[in-house]
Formats: sequence, C-alpha cells, structure tokens
Amino acid sequence: MAKILLMDDEPEFVEMLSLRLRKTGGYEVITAFDGEEGLKAAQANRPDLIILDLMMPKMDGRKVIEELKKSDQTRGIPVIVLSASASPKTAEELLKLGGFDFIVKPFEPPTLMAKIKAALEKKNAR
Repeated sequence: MAKILLMDDEPEFVEMLSLRLRKTGGYEVITAFDGEEGLKAAQANRPDLIILDLMMPKMDGRKVIEELKKSDQTRGIPVIVLSASASPKTAEELLKLGGFDFIVKPFEPPTLMAKIKAALEKKNAR
C-alpha cells in the first residue's frame, strides 16, 4: 500500500481528501497542516508521494519543495502541488523546482487520482 503525505492548511479539505484517498485508492494517508509540520512528516515517514497546497502557513509549498529536494532522504519523492492559482507561470516554476505535477483547485477527484497513479508508476519504474 502506497503512503501519501497530504499537506494543506484547510482541515475540512484534508479530511475529505484523506477519506477519498483511503477509500478509493486504498492509500495510507499521513496529514500535515503547515509546511514545517509537513517537512518533518516527510522526513520521518518517507512517503511514496506528497500532495501539498502551495499557500500554507509557516512554510509555503515552494519552500517545502526546495527543502525536500535538498535532502537525500526526500529528494526522490514525487510532489503534486495543489493551488487556487491557475497561473501557467506558477505551474512552470513549481515544476522547475522539482514538483511532479500541478493541479488547480477546485479539481475533479478522478483527475487527482489519475495524477497520483502516474506519479507512483513513474517512481516505481526507477
């Protein structure tokens, strides 16, 4: 069973998405509500995939990706970034930083599930 770390500062969203990931995808889900907590959770739990919101307290998604990519322990974990910003420039910047994919909120759950599957398949093919 793949382990997913979900980082977002909206508790209702985290609860809803965690439930969907567990029930629909059969994933183990670890949650964090700010960037610092999420970075610590990534280092401690070594998830197979990280889903993170771009705008979070204490450390935003950009900084989280930068920190993840600095560590040998977390560098290879694919990151899917969620954001209310639909800016192509933002998406391009995050992918250059090392994000695997970018999804604009609100999104359709099947879209996220397909991107999760693609990220895990790519990671496992290495």
